[in-house]
Amino acid sequence: MTQTQQSPLDPDDLAALGRASTATITTQLFKYGLRNTYLPGLRPQSPHAPRMIGEAFTLRYIPAREDVDVLEVFNDHEHPQRKAVELVGPGQVLVMDCRGDGRAASAGHILLTRMAARGAAGIVTDGTLRDIEGISQLNLSVYSTGAAAMTNLALHHAVDLQVPIGCAGVPVYPGDVMVGDSDGVVCVPRHLVPVIAQAAAEQEDLETYLQQRVAEGAPLRGTYPADVQTLEAYERQRSRVEVPSN
Repeated sequence: MTQTQQSPLDPDDLAALGRASTATITTQLFKYGLRNTYLPGLRPQSPHAPRMIGEAFTLRYIPAREDVDVLEVFNDHEHPQRKAVELVGPGQVLVMDCRGDGRAASAGHILLTRMAARGAAGIVTDGTLRDIEGISQLNLSVYSTGAAAMTNLALHHAVDLQVPIGCAGVPVYPGDVMVGDSDGVVCVPRHLVPVIAQAAAEQEDLETYLQQRVAEGAPLRGTYPADVQTLEAYERQRSRVEVPSN
């Protein structure tokens, strides 16, 4: 396990990023040349949970081996999977590299319940989860490729915590910021959070306005993308001051 000291992220930047959709965030990252930040194939498994935003805490699995991965390994409190559950702090997201193999679950309801109790911001895995009905009731943002009943030991051997991993084909480094909504999950490289956060929030506000204009009958031309006249109208709306009646 590699631990590195990282400067705290600005809460205002995190709040701004939290206002933006994953679609908006991918567009902002695209402007800086990043095209592989969205984790494909992952769906939200906890419909009642809030939007997800938090710093990545990574766990890497390699293929299991029959003489090593037996049920008794869970008696070891230092087992990497169990250790990860107890180390993920409030506001962090456990991100698991399962090599995209969903034939066996990467975790289950009891472990995720423990993480919810510890205040984790979410769980992201490019594998599957077991006891999915119970997981769906947790107040915890959970993203996976689906469900599987088989224990993780059948296919997954947990080896590393807090190292760079690949999840759904996307590089995730410890401390990167994971954002999730109904479209899925996007990974924001940590150093780009202060670069794109405010711009993402501003784009979100503008597109909310443009969505309303289109719904009211405005054509795409001049509206999306917004031309000078549309932007001026948007700015007037933003700056309009309500004068209370006497």
